[in-house]
Amino acid sequence: MTITTYAAAWYLPFVLPVCLYVMYTDLSRMKITNTANLALVAIFLAIGLIVLPFDTYLWRLLSLVIVLTVGVLLNAAGLMGAGDSKFIAAAAPFIDLGDLNLLTWLFMATLLAAVVTHRGIRLTPLRQLAPHWTSWEQGKKFPMGLALGATLILYLILGLLYGA
Repeated sequence: MTITTYAAAWYLPFVLPVCLYVMYTDLSRMKITNTANLALVAIFLAIGLIVLPFDTYLWRLLSLVIVLTVGVLLNAAGLMGAGDSKFIAAAAPFIDLGDLNLLTWLFMATLLAAVVTHRGIRLTPLRQLAPHWTSWEQGKKFPMGLALGATLILYLILGLLYGA
């Protein structure tokens, strides 16, 4: 991995509660709040200055703008939810460019696990632990925040364990 253990160690304690909140709100309300996305951006703005060289910090901020632009276009085309696209943009600066291949595989595995788990629980009595969650009744729609938040958490944990 090209993310440093130093950066992952700084990011993880601040990003973890935001990602858990995103996962919960998307499961319970099918909504990723702007507050959560802005919190991720604020965390990067503050912590990124500590853990990254300034030129890298600026490039990572540019990645946020680029990913947000692509996300807005995908949302306008009806291919992605607005909260999902904003979360991906807010998470983008935390990802080291050299880890994109790993991140792709990690996201695919996490998405598969999240879909199987969510759909499986929806069909069992375990669903009664949270009977009023909106995500249970969405048909083909899926609370992508579950997979997105888990992916960022797992990426940072892997960075902490195996980073440069």
